[in-house]
Amino acid sequence: MKRIIALLAFGCMLFASAAFAADKPLVVAHDTNFKPLEFRDQTGKYVGFDIDLWDAIAKKMGVAYTFQPMNFNGVVPGLQTGQLDVGIAGMSITPERMKVIDFSDPYYNSGLQILVRADDASITKLEDLAGKVISTKLGTSSENFAKSFGKAKEVKLYPNNDSMFMELVTGGADAVIFDLPIVQDFANTVGKGKVKPVGPVYEGQPYGIGFPKGSPLVEKVNAALKALKDDGTYETLYVKWFGAMPEK
Repeated sequence: MKRIIALLAFGCMLFASAAFAADKPLVVAHDTNFKPLEFRDQTGKYVGFDIDLWDAIAKKMGVAYTFQPMNFNGVVPGLQTGQLDVGIAGMSITPERMKVIDFSDPYYNSGLQILVRADDASITKLEDLAGKVISTKLGTSSENFAKSFGKAKEVKLYPNNDSMFMELVTGGADAVIFDLPIVQDFANTVGKGKVKPVGPVYEGQPYGIGFPKGSPLVEKVNAALKALKDDGTYETLYVKWFGAMPEK
């Protein structure tokens, strides 16, 4: 009888523990510098399309969460180890990442674009980067793409956007290869008059929200994302941050 009582007590403890865990806010990672998807405004607050989109998704789902800003190359490992519940960081859905984490349905269609100095007329396409120095961000699909080109003199890798772009502006690199919305935003704001995007968009890549393998959140997030698209919220946020209507 004592053994039965002990087992029942242990079972109650496990149930209470599980219930407590279920009520804990989700830990949601985002990049620290991926404007206009996530970045710090003048007050030090993180803002952007990803920030607003996740907040809308969480409200649809009725869940609490805390944001965890981090360098992009820490997001996938954090999901793999279960330290993170969700990652929304302009993360391309790639076969390599799909092997180790789960993704939501796509929420943004992107691609890679080349950025050069404004006075450089020698680079207009990928082939022109043969023998040149390319700057890009560590741990991204842009790194893989730049290296797979195979004809660059060097591919310089940086943990954040600012260093990557500064290397180009100051002449330490001949070009940046990076995600379309971030390249265009930099060219239209901080880099205006100093840099210009060139060539076509390479490797069209949709962004997805990441989860640990087998996470029950995937289905719920997909349902919330669909609801936001159906009720017009997604479109409103898209226009707010990208200044144009989303592609149909």
